[in-house]
Amino acid sequence: MQYKFFPHTEDDLQQMLSKVGVKSLDDLYAEVPESIRFKGEYDLPSQMSEMEIRRFFDCLGNKNKQLTCFAGAGVYDHYTPSIVPNIVERSEFLTSYTPYQAEISQGTLHYIFEYQSMMTALTGLAISNASMYDGSTATAEAVMMAKANAKKANKVLVSSTIDPKVLKVVRTYAHYNGVEIEMVAEKNGAIDKDDMNTKLNAGGVAGVVVQQPNYYGIIEDYSGVAEACHSQKALFIMNSIAADLALLKTPAEWGADIAVGDVQSLGLPMSFGGPYAGYMCCSEKLIRKMPGRIVGMTKDNRGQRAFVLTLQAREQHIRRQKATSNICSNESLMALFVTIYMAVMGKEGVKEAAKRSFDGAHYMCDELVKTGKFTLAFDQPFFNEFCVRYTGNVDELQKRFIDNGILGGVKVADDCIMFAVTEKRTKDEIDKLVELTK
Repeated sequence: MQYKFFPHTEDDLQQMLSKVGVKSLDDLYAEVPESIRFKGEYDLPSQMSEMEIRRFFDCLGNKNKQLTCFAGAGVYDHYTPSIVPNIVERSEFLTSYTPYQAEISQGTLHYIFEYQSMMTALTGLAISNASMYDGSTATAEAVMMAKANAKKANKVLVSSTIDPKVLKVVRTYAHYNGVEIEMVAEKNGAIDKDDMNTKLNAGGVAGVVVQQPNYYGIIEDYSGVAEACHSQKALFIMNSIAADLALLKTPAEWGADIAVGDVQSLGLPMSFGGPYAGYMCCSEKLIRKMPGRIVGMTKDNRGQRAFVLTLQAREQHIRRQKATSNICSNESLMALFVTIYMAVMGKEGVKEAAKRSFDGAHYMCDELVKTGKFTLAFDQPFFNEFCVRYTGNVDELQKRFIDNGILGGVKVADDCIMFAVTEKRTKDEIDKLVELTK
């Protein structure tokens, strides 16, 4: 066979070429100028045996330096029970994709329904979609929902305490959808409500976006924000770290209309930055403005429980100009991952992981302040992440951490480091980091 990686025989190739009216595969590329065609040999390594290839990748993997992670800023080193990847890696799940034909996708639809149920329990809101690409795009889609709901207003206020990475995605979506983004000032690491109210009262605002806990790890007090938004017919949008909602006041309790965020904190490995998935929940009145899909439960003609795609407001199913989304595939495998994680951990297990993260962060903060070299950057309550100001050189300190096998926080200013603690971090690991600062 001329092409050893093709499964087709010469006869197969000739039949296909004949069908399209050409004599050879080269004729398919006749319009590509000779001057830009590659005529050399591909620089491919020689073949290896199974033992050789395993040895090769083991050596490659060993070049990675495994660090004890005290960094966060949106991605957290949480524990994943071993049963979760073992189930997710089963062949029937590993190719998990959008369930177009309900009659042959009952398993997929079922777990998406369970995922939606769990997310509504975490956020307190009535409706959840089948998941989004990630927390950043979920937030941007919520901004688009606010504009669509307002009809005439095209301005969305965004708190300055939101994660800068999320803000960049929001700005990109807004730029190409005719939405004006206006920032609300911060005061002592939290949203400046006076500035927010001034901008709301100026009119033309479709929504307000905040984060809880915010980028600095602070648990903000959003009392009165929902009322202020609704008095101006604006939507209140809250971005939250999913795992933290196990202990914190829910977005629904704050009066949020839309809750969004990333589900990475629910057991998904950091994986060098992905893949993750985003969640989106909203009040029932916004269901037809929500992008993506919603799975519902019903009964078939035999009276048995069945699952269906209840809503799929995307361009593939309705007129393109009427679609609320062009999401081609929800992050279904990641949604399955967090569904199994929450099922395995249970309500109390998810709470305990969050409580241990909270306790560890507060112990670490106290120990750092005791050294006399750190002060808390903001006089505000925090969850499992906090910012401290350092009297020495931050870059030199972080290099010392790395040299000793620790990823020591995220530098957020010349004199400020943001540390994160999860349930995986032990007292000994925290004490080791603190000792390195002395």
